[in-house]
Amino acid sequence: MATDKQPTVSVLIPTLNSARVLKNCLESIRNQDYPKNKVEIIIADGGSTDQTLQIAKKYGAKIYINLLKTGEAGKAVGIKQASGDLIAFIDSDNILPVKNWFKKMVEPLEDEEIIGSEPIEYTYRKNDPWLTRYFALVGMNDPLCLFIGNYDRMSILTGKWTNFKFPLEDKGNYLKIKFDREPLPTIGANGTLLRKEIFDDLGVVDYLFDIDILVDILKKRSQIYFAKVKIGIVHTYIEGDIRKFFRKQLRRINDMSFHRAKKARSVDWEKLFFWRIVYFQIQCCLIFPIFYQMIKGMIRKPDLCWLFHPVACYSTWLIYLYGWIKGKFVPKESSREGWKQ
Repeated sequence: MATDKQPTVSVLIPTLNSARVLKNCLESIRNQDYPKNKVEIIIADGGSTDQTLQIAKKYGAKIYINLLKTGEAGKAVGIKQASGDLIAFIDSDNILPVKNWFKKMVEPLEDEEIIGSEPIEYTYRKNDPWLTRYFALVGMNDPLCLFIGNYDRMSILTGKWTNFKFPLEDKGNYLKIKFDREPLPTIGANGTLLRKEIFDDLGVVDYLFDIDILVDILKKRSQIYFAKVKIGIVHTYIEGDIRKFFRKQLRRINDMSFHRAKKARSVDWEKLFFWRIVYFQIQCCLIFPIFYQMIKGMIRKPDLCWLFHPVACYSTWLIYLYGWIKGKFVPKESSREGWKQ
């Protein structure tokens, strides 16, 4: 940490043809009431052919080449270049919703036991595209996580930010949580802050899987402390494009199968959550539970975006089943050719 009151922050943003969303992201970072000289923006670009790099330069970002193109590889590139006391994993489709966001997120790290912080929710905005609203309300980008309990943002459906139980203290502006066993919530992206020093201990190679970071730290320590800050972050996830959701789900299962085959992941979802995955499939077969959740969501937070819930669940089931079978025989990372944010 810096010697004065406020630590320096390195914001890592992997990009690949992200011009459509990047300006709003960078604008929200530059509008923070945090000292400008204490924030560096690092762009790890996978070969954008749109206006991504021009936008990044306009906001004074440091730009590095990500030859492997993926977001995980981009984060690895960024970590190696970062100079801040804290690393902020902010995606190009994130927007910091308030000007004191950095101050709120940095506050828990005054406690030297706490290694990182993350917003407790996705910010719901009624004027956002309907799919963005749906994912903000359900509290996750992958409906499978709802059924296995492995999520990390407040969900209207459960009234919880995760289904896992860990010791915690309510510190007013944030929850101080003690992680002392696996499985851990899917913490690591969309506004996660971590102390830079922990990466010196872990080491970083070609890929950095954000949700594996805390797992890797816990393997070296008996317990770790983390803060869930009572604040949100906007995630303009796929906006209103259903086809993009399908493509992202297929990319997710393809990449997971590929890296699992290479034994490159610290979290083995298939092994760790096998029976929960079976439970998800049973719920889909029964049909009623999925539609019950949809109606429950509409009652708790009326919004027609809940009509997408059955589509999200059933498409995920079929896409993941296809990708899992394919991955058993021909594990292959999804191509980023022609990809646009």
